[in-house]
Amino acid sequence: DVQLQASGGGLVQPGGSLRLSCAASGFTGDEYAIGWFRQAPGEEREGISCISPSYGSTYYTDNVKGRFTISTDNAKNTVYLQMNSLKPEDTAVYYCAADCRTTMDADAMNYWGKGTLVTVSS
Repeated sequence: DVQLQASGGGLVQPGGSLRLSCAASGFTGDEYAIGWFRQAPGEEREGISCISPSYGSTYYTDNVKGRFTISTDNAKNTVYLQMNSLKPEDTAVYYCAADCRTTMDADAMNYWGKGTLVTVSS
């Protein structure tokens, strides 16, 4: 069975950094991509970044481009989201999910990890 486990959330001041991890297991073959999604209070879940571990191709939504970096350590089957220059509006529960090869629509994801809370506040 496919399993995703997100971790690394916490409280950080505006302008600070945080790195999230998503440990993945159970995927067969190389044709999949893992994405990061977030859901702020009262908001819909939004896809913010995606990476294909096999091909290294990446995607970012405009509101995180230039501040967030997605990467993968294939030896550890782990996808990371390095978040820099954090803003209060980045406060949300962050989830990793699959498969985002063709869409970042949260409703289309088949696999979800449990969320990890990121709070950006002074």
